[in-house]
Amino acid sequence: MGAVVAVERFSELSLVGLLGSGLLALASCGLLDRISLGLSVAGLVLRTMRVSGLVELRLRWRQVAVLAVASMALGLADWVLLSKAWTASAIHLGFFLASAAMVAARPGRDQGWLALGALVALLAASWWSTHLYFVGALAAFLLFGVAAFASAELRRSAGRPGQVVRPPGRRLSWRLAVLSVLVAAGILLLTGVLFFVLPRTAQVAFRRLAPDRFPAPSFSEQVTLGQLSRLRRHEAPLLRVRFYGERPSRSLRWRGNALEQFDGRRWWNPPDPGERLAAPEGMVKLAENRQLWRTGQRILYEVRLGNLGSDTLYLAGTPEFLRINAPAVVRTASGGYRLGTGAAQGLRYGAYTFLEPGRGPEAGSGGPVAGTPSCCLELPRLDPRIGELARQVTAGLNLTEARAEALEQHLQRHYAYRGKSVSDRAADPLADFLFRSRQGHCEYFASALAVMLRLVGIPARVVTGFHGGVFNPVSGWEVIRASDAHSWVEAWAPGRGWMSFDPTPPRSVRAEPPAWTRLNWYLDAAETFWDEWVLSYDLSRQLFLAAKMESSSRDLSAHGMDHLRARAAQLLVSVSGWGSRYGLAALAGLVLAAAALLAGPRIRAHLRRQRRLRQAARGAGQPSDATLWYERMLSTLKKRGFQKPAWQTPAEFARLLPASSLASLVDEFTRAYNELRFAGRPSAAARLAILLARIREAPGAGGP
Repeated sequence: MGAVVAVERFSELSLVGLLGSGLLALASCGLLDRISLGLSVAGLVLRTMRVSGLVELRLRWRQVAVLAVASMALGLADWVLLSKAWTASAIHLGFFLASAAMVAARPGRDQGWLALGALVALLAASWWSTHLYFVGALAAFLLFGVAAFASAELRRSAGRPGQVVRPPGRRLSWRLAVLSVLVAAGILLLTGVLFFVLPRTAQVAFRRLAPDRFPAPSFSEQVTLGQLSRLRRHEAPLLRVRFYGERPSRSLRWRGNALEQFDGRRWWNPPDPGERLAAPEGMVKLAENRQLWRTGQRILYEVRLGNLGSDTLYLAGTPEFLRINAPAVVRTASGGYRLGTGAAQGLRYGAYTFLEPGRGPEAGSGGPVAGTPSCCLELPRLDPRIGELARQVTAGLNLTEARAEALEQHLQRHYAYRGKSVSDRAADPLADFLFRSRQGHCEYFASALAVMLRLVGIPARVVTGFHGGVFNPVSGWEVIRASDAHSWVEAWAPGRGWMSFDPTPPRSVRAEPPAWTRLNWYLDAAETFWDEWVLSYDLSRQLFLAAKMESSSRDLSAHGMDHLRARAAQLLVSVSGWGSRYGLAALAGLVLAAAALLAGPRIRAHLRRQRRLRQAARGAGQPSDATLWYERMLSTLKKRGFQKPAWQTPAEFARLLPASSLASLVDEFTRAYNELRFAGRPSAAARLAILLARIREAPGAGGP
């Protein structure tokens, strides 16, 4: 029975791990809200406590049915009052029922349904998730899945009529755990090898199936006041940039698009087919010849787009050349660039750009700078106080740049940045920001500056993009996250063209991720590898990897022996120096570890026997403790020359002893032994302890 109990408990714990890994997979892709996540975690905790014997809570299916009927009413209330969406209400209802099922499920078919539910959760997460966290959830699911199926098969075999199960002791759970780990590791290793070796028939298959998780697509084509604050709450990496050569010392703005139309709450652009620029052999020239002769700083970088879901290309500086794996790119009327063939998620492109000194445009269309553009002056009906404020701040200033700087500094000095604006729900959010709350996030500052510039006759537009980022020294990539989303203003100056102005207070432009430690760098580097070599792994990547391996093998053949000898000599010197300082301590540690490894099991077994004997002596013995007492009695008799043959029963051995007080004690001890072991009487354990002490003290008996 001990083996069956061990297998049963191991099976229950494996099922809990299976459910937990499915829940982890769903949580990694952001599909669970707090209510669903809390219910699922509570169900897992209760089931774990029940399996461990800490609680006796068990729901009957009739009670679950009653709760299901009650949850229907709660789901309706959730739909009408809280979520106001049938999808969210359905998710809440589903996880409520799943949590109850975790507690109510019994061994057998119910466990099979729970395992099926965990598999469905994992499949749903595989459809939605594109992050490295899913790999951890998948590995855990595989590990617990192997453990659950192995233990289920053992339990099924043990339950067959006439099946004899040899008790394996308490090490059964550990053996099953080690076997599950080895099998799961072998499956993952084989899967990884096959993934990188087998030919690819589709490019970036995972990204084609995964929809958007963040509201970044509309962020590049339109901006509604209050939208960027929601985007900036996320820490998901949306862009990764790698610089070739010297990295720029200043923080760059990554320009996406410029929005010219404003209706009092939303910035957008009218439909624009744009100018199609062909990319022969993947190279596009974006600047005019006269611009290529400008003196100043230029940078070369590569960009990899994340889960943005739009076709906008984000560029820093004024781009002169663009290298991209596409037949063409589209340049919009506002100086932005897009792919023009759908979402550019996962796209990689390189750019050679010129960094304008001072207030030069971060990106431009390269068009003429003479005259005044016909756009970017229209305004809806606004609060008259906004115009009065603009004219008051710019009074006495004639130059365009001076008036723009005055308005920019006024917003920076007299208004505060706040991650969540209280003006979002106001009837006139811009007026509420300027004259009541006087605090907001970047699109409020940019909108206020652009509107006031238009009110004083200066064409202006709001630019969307990113500002800042964190350099990862492990991967060598600059990580730009959703929290780096930003908006600023471009104003038109006659003779100079579009100039950039950023009225947002500088301290709030860049928000570094919390607890950005070296561990975070390694995690981000692993996610970079995941994006590059798994999600974006296609035939071209496979050929590149094969060529790299072939080149490395040639280099090893040509220079490998000399290189290996030099490295071996260097390693020998390092080991010698390390050994002189820490050799004695390391040797002592190895000796102690070996002693613990050799003597540890015996010491643990001895301590375990002593604990069981003490419990039995207090009257809390179990039938299995009888064997320990009997072995001690046989050891005592062996000291006096009385050794029990293996073929004799305890009763036969007691009858064959010479008549004496010792033989009477052994006979009484044998009867107590049979009562404890076969009749299950705990009171006999205390008698065994007393009789063993008397046997050791009997004349001529001796003892250990």
